[in-house]
Amino acid sequence: MKAVIQRVKSASVRVDHEIKGQIGPGLAVLLGVGEEDQYEDLVYMLDKLPGLRIFGDESGKMNLSLTDVGGAVLVVSQFTLYADTSRGRRPGYSRAAKPDKAKQFYDDFIDGLRKKGIPTESGVFQAHMEVELVNDGPVTIILESKT
Repeated sequence: MKAVIQRVKSASVRVDHEIKGQIGPGLAVLLGVGEEDQYEDLVYMLDKLPGLRIFGDESGKMNLSLTDVGGAVLVVSQFTLYADTSRGRRPGYSRAAKPDKAKQFYDDFIDGLRKKGIPTESGVFQAHMEVELVNDGPVTIILESKT
């Protein structure tokens, strides 16, 4: 699994001009699922994300986690994180999981965050979405379950 994580002051996602999810301070997460991903990858991401110390403490040092600051998460599915641009000009997506598997992992990721008590909003799987955010820092982290 791959995620692009952005620390945000606010974020929202729209489908057909209707807000489907929105948060205040927290993390916007673009989440991709790979064809080779297993349940262990999901567990790793759910364990790692809430504890990433990327929020500022009282002296401004990135020393606090999402759970420390009580932030929320906006999760948006993003199969294009698995784009293969090594040949030609049109990216290939054969390394991305098929839709059924990707949706299951996406839903399980959202449910897993909620079970941890993290306020979590999401986009609509396979929809054309408009994501709007105010990046705080800016802080952008790439998290992968396989390195």
